[in-house]
Amino acid sequence: MRADAVRGHLDGLLLAVLESGPLHGYAIITAVQRRSGGALALRTGTIYPALNRLERLGFLRSTWQSIGERRRRCYELTDSGRRGLDTERSAWDEFTSAIGSVLNPGRAI
Repeated sequence: MRADAVRGHLDGLLLAVLESGPLHGYAIITAVQRRSGGALALRTGTIYPALNRLERLGFLRSTWQSIGERRRRCYELTDSGRRGLDTERSAWDEFTSAIGSVLNPGRAI
């Protein structure tokens, strides 16, 4: 899949994988890759700025966890983030319906 295929949908992807509970950055990358069947491989340089932005917007909150000598930041959805995910899902449904209507005009959607 083209690397730019995620553009415009990254927030929704990140919010969706955090819906089931808090995850640290690498676990978020792994969850997106696993849930996409390996089609989406996000890089750390892509997700951390997005996670920081979503936190500034109030969609996420983060805490530091210590694992032995290492510390890692875990992210979780806020109530605002859950509402944002609902909005992202609705926008995705509208988008895919519109594109599907153009690409496959004979199919019922």
